[in-house]
Amino acid sequence: MNKASIVSIGDEIISGQTADTNASYLSRELLSLGIPVAGFYAVGDDIDSIVQSLNRASSDADIILATGGLGPTDDDVTRQAFAQFLGAELQFHNELLEKIQILFATRGRKMPENCRRQAYIPAGAEPIANKLGTAPGIVAKAKGKLLIALPGVPGEMKQMFQDSVLAQAGEFARDQAIEVRKLKCFGKAESEIAALLGDLMQRGRNPLINCTVEHGVITLYVIATAKDKRQAQKLAEKAEELLRSTLGELVYGTEEQTLADVVGEKLVQQNKTIAVAESCTGGCLAKLLTDTPGASRYFTYGWVTYSNAAKTTELGIPAEMIEKHGAVSSQVAQAMARNARKKAHTDFAIGITGIAGPTGASEQKPVGLVYVSVDSVSGCDTQRFVFSHDRDSNRRRAAQTALNMLRLKICI
Repeated sequence: MNKASIVSIGDEIISGQTADTNASYLSRELLSLGIPVAGFYAVGDDIDSIVQSLNRASSDADIILATGGLGPTDDDVTRQAFAQFLGAELQFHNELLEKIQILFATRGRKMPENCRRQAYIPAGAEPIANKLGTAPGIVAKAKGKLLIALPGVPGEMKQMFQDSVLAQAGEFARDQAIEVRKLKCFGKAESEIAALLGDLMQRGRNPLINCTVEHGVITLYVIATAKDKRQAQKLAEKAEELLRSTLGELVYGTEEQTLADVVGEKLVQQNKTIAVAESCTGGCLAKLLTDTPGASRYFTYGWVTYSNAAKTTELGIPAEMIEKHGAVSSQVAQAMARNARKKAHTDFAIGITGIAGPTGASEQKPVGLVYVSVDSVSGCDTQRFVFSHDRDSNRRRAAQTALNMLRLKICI
């Protein structure tokens, strides 16, 4: 199977000053063509280092895509590195210079002399037109491999890839296809899900199953490869069915669906409404719910009762209950949910109270302790959790957990 390698060039990337969004974009686009990425390489603005990265990238790939280092300044040395890698001299192209001059003229500016260097292309290579900027790209074929250099400016890079590179890269995807599907899971740790799946996650399988984790959400990637798209889709579909039957209600959605998206859909389908009462999450739950367009169809009220006094004055929770059990307790979480539902006249309500950290804990109530309560006409479900992360993560995990509890309660 033909593969690709991506080389990201620039001191600003390896120093962490600029996020490498280009590599993510190119990887997704190539995968949609049926071309997997064999490796990513990040290198600074140094000719010898770039050449070494190009050699490594070409050793395990048929398409080498480099971004960055095609500008007019002294540290833009990608064209020199490409020429050295190809064993060719840089050649001046007068037509490229004219295009750059015209671009500056249309902007009412005189072209700086240093832009002249952008009119040089390695001998034997071809320029790639840049409609948005002054730096042309470079495309060359050597030893059966396709080598491409594009500017690092994301907007220019994307435009040039779509206009000029997509079709050429697609030639390398003949007789191979990839189908990628995503399943979103919540409710168990990555290790627990891996144990449930067992041999399904073995390396070398087709379809291959990978996973990533973020704020408790496990994303399973089903990557099926075949000679044509239809066959790859059949393999992926069969694997998805097997994953769903194995994991059951742990699977809440697909692709880019969030827990809030799924919960919102279910509330709309059943014509139900929701209110929330939050303490330690500070409004995070309400934000997640209202991040979904159309949330006004089901989200009605939200209280952030951070202090004990607010819990009493806003939600009517007896001060005696807080004094006896503490603000972080199952009793208070339950009272928050029940009273919020009564005040808002909704079908569901969620109460959250806990200790996000890093302070406020005791021996009996550690950092990360959270009580979540979901109330409805069918009863009140209250659960205790202890999250072992930093403050922001604990708040996000608590809000996500509340959404998942609501999801499961709606399904009953």
